[in-house]
Amino acid sequence: MKLILNIAVFILTLCFSLNLKAQVDFNKRPDDDLGNVEDAFQESFFEALKEHGIENYQKSINALLHCKDLDNSKSVVYYELGKNYNQLKNFGAAEESLKKAVEMEPDNEWYLDELYHVYLQQNDLNSAVKTVRQLVKYHPDYKQDLVSLYIQAEKFNDAMELLDELDAKYGISTDRDYLRNQIYNLTGKDKDRIENLEERLKMDPGNEINYLNLIYRYSEMEQPDKAFEIAKQLLAVNPQSQLVHLALYKFYLDKGQTSEAVKSMKIVLKSSEIKPDAKTKVLSDFVNFVGENSEYEPELLDVTAGLDSNPNAKTNKQMAMYYIQANNKPKALEYFQMALNDEPKDLDLLKNTILLQIDLGKFTDAQKVSQTALDLYPAQPVLYLLNGVSLNGLKSGKKAIETLEMGLTYLIDDKPMEIDFYKQLSVAYSLENNTSKSQWYFKQAEALKNGN
Repeated sequence: MKLILNIAVFILTLCFSLNLKAQVDFNKRPDDDLGNVEDAFQESFFEALKEHGIENYQKSINALLHCKDLDNSKSVVYYELGKNYNQLKNFGAAEESLKKAVEMEPDNEWYLDELYHVYLQQNDLNSAVKTVRQLVKYHPDYKQDLVSLYIQAEKFNDAMELLDELDAKYGISTDRDYLRNQIYNLTGKDKDRIENLEERLKMDPGNEINYLNLIYRYSEMEQPDKAFEIAKQLLAVNPQSQLVHLALYKFYLDKGQTSEAVKSMKIVLKSSEIKPDAKTKVLSDFVNFVGENSEYEPELLDVTAGLDSNPNAKTNKQMAMYYIQANNKPKALEYFQMALNDEPKDLDLLKNTILLQIDLGKFTDAQKVSQTALDLYPAQPVLYLLNGVSLNGLKSGKKAIETLEMGLTYLIDDKPMEIDFYKQLSVAYSLENNTSKSQWYFKQAEALKNGN
């Protein structure tokens, strides 16, 4: 890092060396003692750049003030002073120095840009707007900054006019649409938003995104019939559209058109264009739908069999929950284990996997997974309980006692779990033929259960 910093300082020094030579002829033979003054100025200025480069801002300021004493006609000195004051959060001094630099060189965009950032840090929106308006002459990119400032200053009409101008010149932009929607949200002008989207659709009826934006906004405004109409228009224009089915399946479900809804869900889940998170949401709805309409189970199984060869963890969790609802625990466990391969540190996933393994009598697997989970989360009492249950299932009473007693030390104000711990300790001591201890823990569990 130090080497990079030194190189940066060298380059910066070289740049300003050239700038200074354009203003001061250091090769000029002095008529009297002016040569010494110029040498001193140059030495102090380079010292200031060096100190700024290594973030010694006050030392840089001291060197620049010395430069100003030697020659107060160099705008670059005031610019560098402003930069240093800005770094030290001395915004008043930064503004004063930079305004002086701008006064001397009104068309220097670097000076204006630094002054703009001083105003931004002070949240002086009016001054920032005035400065950016000057900067726009040099770089049109500043127009988007100006839109953001207009929004902060609640000059929404000015912001919208500028957005329209930029869209007309450069085309639609995601960043500008974000700003446009900010304005609509702040002003509550949903009608204007819809009119804008409808106008876009008229101008470019072949663009799928124009339909999708309208569908989304109509849905957000709780106008499902209008959203459904736009979705059908898109399907008519582009029958191969896959994205439209993200909306269509919902409309079909709401209208009771189950066969059409299933077709749309299948298209979404098999699509290579649609993101995994969106597919997960659709799969969740499909699972819930099949839970109430079991005759469509073959459709669900068919589509899940055709998912990517490496479905994501969320997809596998959804399928696991479906099989739990269908009381097919072995299949649910398969999906939980596949999900665990993708998210091995997910605590809920670990707990669900272990519980199913115990429920299915897979105590060796449960003991291994619960031990791995304990290595990740050594302060989770439920994991000690599950590990103890699996050890009891393996008839390893002594080890079960150790882990269960350790887990009790982490347990705080959880009566049902405390009862489970005592029951498992009773089982573990019974395995070790310690009847008195086994009975004692059993009585503790009963007493706690009965509120004694």
